[in-house]
Amino acid sequence: MRSIEHSWNVSPEEAEALQIKLAPKVRIEPIKGAVRSIAGVDCAYSDDDGTIICAAVLLEAESLKVIATACAEKDCGFPYIPGLLSFREAPAAIEAVSKLPEKADILMCEGHGISHPRGFGLACHVGLWLEIPTIGIAKNRLCGDCLPPDKHRGSRSKLICNGRIAGTVLRTQTGVKPIFVSAGHRITLKEAVHWALHCSCEARMPQPIRLAHQEASKHCK
Repeated sequence: MRSIEHSWNVSPEEAEALQIKLAPKVRIEPIKGAVRSIAGVDCAYSDDDGTIICAAVLLEAESLKVIATACAEKDCGFPYIPGLLSFREAPAAIEAVSKLPEKADILMCEGHGISHPRGFGLACHVGLWLEIPTIGIAKNRLCGDCLPPDKHRGSRSKLICNGRIAGTVLRTQTGVKPIFVSAGHRITLKEAVHWALHCSCEARMPQPIRLAHQEASKHCK
């Protein structure tokens, strides 16, 4: 059963109010059961920014072998506003993930989870809508303060936002810029960091998101 349902046709002011209303529904808790599959979602845009294409890629959790891919295409119905990314990308992400042949045990979103000014980033929104454990993986900090982690793979530091630990700054490859990992829904930060590092076997970004990015970009051409 879906935890939330609302219209996506809202103003920026209504979107912020929805984030504040929905944030308390997010559950940060250990994953229940074994993790056998992990999915990633990422979006790309047409040249005129009028169309959004989202790709979802499902992988085996341990081997990272691709099981399936799916795509969704939608009109961009919401402007780009920092902190309100989910109202621009979540509808396409939700549709793409829903097209996968099976439900993933974890979903990685290219965006923030609770490391967000109102504690309700893209990973929280998608996770709550689909009732699936989600991880936010971002290239840039959206809120809070942190120290840079050491330069070696696996090094990490705390991201403090609104007086609490909201995420981890994680170095996935030695000498490469870190990423910002946060829990989205139904997962702990420790678990989120573990799986983010496990999936970052080849590059800075975890493999599920890298492959989703490649798939979405391919469909934009």
